[in-house]
Amino acid sequence: MPKVFLITGTSTGFGKHLVQEVIDRGDIAVATARNPSMLSFKNTNPKNYHAVKLDVTDPGDIQLAFATALDIFGRIDVVVNNAGYGLSGPFEELSDSQIKTQMDINFFGLIAVTRKAMEVMRDQKPSGGLIQQVTSIGGQRGVPMFSIYCASKWAVEGFTEAISQEVKPEWNIKFTCVEPGGFRTDWAGRSMSFAEQRHPAYDHLNAKKYMTDYNGTQAGDPIKGAKAMYELAVMKDPPLRVVIGSDAYKRIMGKIEAYRDNYKKYEKLSNSTDVEGYKAPS
Repeated sequence: MPKVFLITGTSTGFGKHLVQEVIDRGDIAVATARNPSMLSFKNTNPKNYHAVKLDVTDPGDIQLAFATALDIFGRIDVVVNNAGYGLSGPFEELSDSQIKTQMDINFFGLIAVTRKAMEVMRDQKPSGGLIQQVTSIGGQRGVPMFSIYCASKWAVEGFTEAISQEVKPEWNIKFTCVEPGGFRTDWAGRSMSFAEQRHPAYDHLNAKKYMTDYNGTQAGDPIKGAKAMYELAVMKDPPLRVVIGSDAYKRIMGKIEAYRDNYKKYEKLSNSTDVEGYKAPS
């Protein structure tokens, strides 16, 4: 039986390529976007594709998108939380409104979609499904000039790890955090937001120049990235976390090594604070 995918943020980048991959593999795609009339894919028909409006910050849109998918296709097997964007600039240059909007879309919007996805997957017969969160290597390591973007992605990572341990095994709901490195999508180009006003103390950092020079030189091919995301989505036992991109793999392995060295270095101090005579539960 073909799987039914509901994918957010499908107008560009990973979302766009993943919809096409789903269709080309013989599965069903519910493609969502704030303006679904602009979506266009090859080889679609009413049996394998439907476009629906979804602004992840609008609770009504979320309810309607899921209701529409269920009404047309009967179930939802995979939800891909791909909607999001990047905000770049030194922290002190970012306005409160920019920070709030970044978190509203990248984190709070994602958890609202996740809440609905869990409800649907638990209640459908047979129960189960996969919720795939598109985070970032920036959800595992802090990146200068991306403090709030990283905060949004770290929040997604912690949230997802926690809820993955809350669900009953018989619900058969799985979670995967996909952590891309740099890919040649619109993320670093026209989709990127920057600080509205420069701060004189940060004359050594220029986010716009950095991203302009970086855009188009990334290691990652977004079509290949979407194929990897599809492969993860149809695995019988998908991982909780996985990086995609050679740059991301190199960076996460370096982070793991640095973590180990740091915590080992302070092992004695870390273990010196227990109540006298305390014994850990067996």
